[in-house]
Amino acid sequence: MIEGLAALYIFMLAGFTGYEIITRVPVILHTPLMSGSNFVHGIVLVGAMFALGIAETTTQQIIGFIAVLLGAGNAVGGYVVTERMLEMFKSSKKEGSEG
Repeated sequence: MIEGLAALYIFMLAGFTGYEIITRVPVILHTPLMSGSNFVHGIVLVGAMFALGIAETTTQQIIGFIAVLLGAGNAVGGYVVTERMLEMFKSSKKEGSEG
């Protein structure tokens, strides 16, 4: 298992890298990019559940539980964004097609 400072270093490096990548994506691509990466949210959720499953101390269990909550929220949010994006492309002829 990764110990204290190394784990903190990897976490900070991942956060900085993620921030740099997301800030360089054009605004018009954010929704398709996020909806296309829903599978990544699932992988994060599985990793969080695995971490919670092997947690031994109360602190590890609390952090694992929070990780599962955040991972589940991230996955659900990705699918909600995808659904909203797909709604934008549906035809509106059904509402006013009487004549």
